[in-house]
Amino acid sequence: MTCQESVRLLPGYFDSELDLVHTLEIEDHLRTCAACTSTLEADRALRTTIARSRLRFSAPPNVARNVRATIADSFPQEKSASKNWSWNWAFAATAAALIFCAVLTWKLLPAGTPNTSASISDEAIADHIRALMPGHLSDVESTDQHTVKPWFDGKLDFAPPVENFAAQGFPLIGGRLDYLDHHPTAALVYQRRKHFISVFLLPATSERDRAESQTTQRGYNVISWTRNAMNYWLVSDLNPVELEELAKLLRGEEPSTK
Repeated sequence: MTCQESVRLLPGYFDSELDLVHTLEIEDHLRTCAACTSTLEADRALRTTIARSRLRFSAPPNVARNVRATIADSFPQEKSASKNWSWNWAFAATAAALIFCAVLTWKLLPAGTPNTSASISDEAIADHIRALMPGHLSDVESTDQHTVKPWFDGKLDFAPPVENFAAQGFPLIGGRLDYLDHHPTAALVYQRRKHFISVFLLPATSERDRAESQTTQRGYNVISWTRNAMNYWLVSDLNPVELEELAKLLRGEEPSTK
């Protein structure tokens, strides 16, 4: 199976709509094709993000009453001609649409601009958790940055910086392709004792550096910053103090003396 055929069948495979023959063919192809596997994982990440976006909401009870009242007012008991019937239907539909838009605006405006950093942190945690599943942690397993870094060539439109900090207690154990903030992302995997750390790297949309921020969600610690037009996102269940040590190493800063 070629990549062109695989891409055409991936949506059906994701939704379990393929027959047995095509399912086996595409699974065999995914075992050896990192590009198609990355496309499938990107689709999964996108659907997960949409599912977590909380776009659904319950309108206030008075909205339904207002819609019914508007429609009722548009249809008097006696209709003099069929043209009035058609006009009233158009008026009712327009009124309902205007009410819906007003409710949607009312619902969205108070929230203001969404917290992009918070949503990316949540997405990064989901990616890290998925990577902890057996066989998903690394696409390339190596402690040698000169093996991991060239592996990304041709798979991303940027060259991620790769370093091994084994001497400082954070050995590099591999890397993988991932999907974060709607972009293919390099994910480096480090280890601290029995804790795995995902370091996501992707180019920044602006040249402006962003100071470090930290958060904890669902038991996972997240550290992120932007430097030299590159976004960094660290995710692990490792304690924040030690995770900060790796963050400093990645920034070329001197870690705290222990």
